[in-house]
Amino acid sequence: MNQIFPWKQGMGIGGWLTNYKRFQVLPEERKMLLTIGDYEHFESYITEDDVANIASLGMDHIRVGFDQIVLEEEPYKYRERTFRLLDDFIGWCRKYQLGCVLNLHKAVGNYCDVPSPVQLLDDDDLQNRFIAFWLECERRWHDQEDLVFELLNEVTNVDPAKWNSLAERTIAAIRKTNPTRRIIIGGICWGNPPWLNTLQVFNDPYVIYTFHMYAPFGFTHQRGVLVAPTLFYNRVMPYPGDIERYRDYERTVSGAADPLPNYTEMGLNFLRDAMQGAFDFRKNHPDKILWLGEFGTIRHAPPESRENWMNDVIKLAKEHGIPYCVWNYLSTPNDGNRFSLVDDVTRKILTPRMAEIIAGDVK
Repeated sequence: MNQIFPWKQGMGIGGWLTNYKRFQVLPEERKMLLTIGDYEHFESYITEDDVANIASLGMDHIRVGFDQIVLEEEPYKYRERTFRLLDDFIGWCRKYQLGCVLNLHKAVGNYCDVPSPVQLLDDDDLQNRFIAFWLECERRWHDQEDLVFELLNEVTNVDPAKWNSLAERTIAAIRKTNPTRRIIIGGICWGNPPWLNTLQVFNDPYVIYTFHMYAPFGFTHQRGVLVAPTLFYNRVMPYPGDIERYRDYERTVSGAADPLPNYTEMGLNFLRDAMQGAFDFRKNHPDKILWLGEFGTIRHAPPESRENWMNDVIKLAKEHGIPYCVWNYLSTPNDGNRFSLVDDVTRKILTPRMAEIIAGDVK
């Protein structure tokens, strides 16, 4: 067991302090505002019972996502009310012996699924705010060494040199006061495995590397309403499924005469190819920790297909000694792309087999 990252299987929490609205439908001037309804949601949606429930499912850590604007009232001024919610949450994690990864899910200028008028990596002021935000987190939780900071979820399709530079500056700023804070960074292009090779590797044992896995997108996001391809195709996609359905998806959404080359089969071997970038990173950097920080399928995918896909992804992660964190526990109907694994009301996991799979009992 690696003492810096001693966990094996975790659960992500979205829909609470992130993905609580469909930002795409809001006018630009209202996207960065919080309402009384937002606060009522923040203060009731996730409770101690949810943390206990996650522990009962065999999870050993939680990745909790939050948006910068949920904790930052304005540049360099922070919201005590929502920071206190995270303090309570951290306490619940400790009570149930769960590790806690604090994930900045959406930063100003990098909303992974919403275009931003000013991009984080093109604006010095936004980058300074970003670094200051993490320094504020370090100031507040400086003595709580069990907390892990994940600097930014799903950096978009940008120049990797720009992201590497900001990550390096942020890590250096945190290191001035805490040389052993565990810090997680992922690559560009929404954390997809092929772009791990563009990520700067640090001479720092307390930096952890992460990637996300959502291939094949036509399956994991099927009939999703937030992106054009799945909304346009609007078809149920099984897994493994017949290959022609996946070829048809590619032809339909891209307009190409031929499918993408890697759609030659669907199943475990396809996923192995899709995750090869992560396996290469693991091989090339055996002294570094690699974590599969997010993966899952949209909730309305066929239940057995959800189970089969999750089983195969976890099987491959375990084969390569990669700890993982499934996405996600619960998602509000306002999310638009609901990946939740439990019932909205009862909080019971949707299928018994899924409970076994996410706890690592794969076949």
